[in-house]
Amino acid sequence: MGDSVASETQAEATALPRPVLLHTQMQAPNPQRVAMFLAEKGVEIPTRSVNLMAGEHRDPGYLAKTGIPQVPALELEDGSVITETVAICRYLEALYPEPNLMGRDPRETVEIEMWQRRLELGLFAAVAACFRHTNRHLTVLEDQVPEWGEINRGRVDTHLARLDAQLSGRDWVAANRLTIADITAWLGVTFKRIIRHETPAGLDNLARWSATMAETAAGRAIAR
Repeated sequence: MGDSVASETQAEATALPRPVLLHTQMQAPNPQRVAMFLAEKGVEIPTRSVNLMAGEHRDPGYLAKTGIPQVPALELEDGSVITETVAICRYLEALYPEPNLMGRDPRETVEIEMWQRRLELGLFAAVAACFRHTNRHLTVLEDQVPEWGEINRGRVDTHLARLDAQLSGRDWVAANRLTIADITAWLGVTFKRIIRHETPAGLDNLARWSATMAETAAGRAIAR
């Protein structure tokens, strides 16, 4: 029965339109998440860099493709375009099922999704909001509210402590292997350098996990 299910899954993946171009900007965190996901899969897709600071994501031609001024955007061979980081990753997971990064069964899937969302809306969002609202170079991208940026700066340590607690007694955030939850966590941890935030002392589980993540294909994909 297992072989039958695997064959059906492979047949469904084969029938899906293939990616032809990834519109990206590797200095931005969400494109980096997709790059990490692809690296862990061992998959390469042609890329086009979109100059955000020059407003290329707002060009009429780009918007006609994507419908929204953001990156990443995955263009498929049938002319359709997928936006939103996790939606892109779900499509890639369907095309390239192994190594599995989003759940092999409903129980795993909900555990991974739960932690991915906690980290995305928690640590990752706090770092991003601080950066976007306090960096003077980003006035071209954001209607800045510096007070909001500083509020989020103050939340980072709380989110790091929660991540450290989750990693107690385990190697990975969810499902006992590297998943998209680890990828999102790693982006939050590494991207906070841009707001000049140092990890507090005593978060030993986080330090151990970080050393492991740095040596993975996903971690090396965005190595500084």
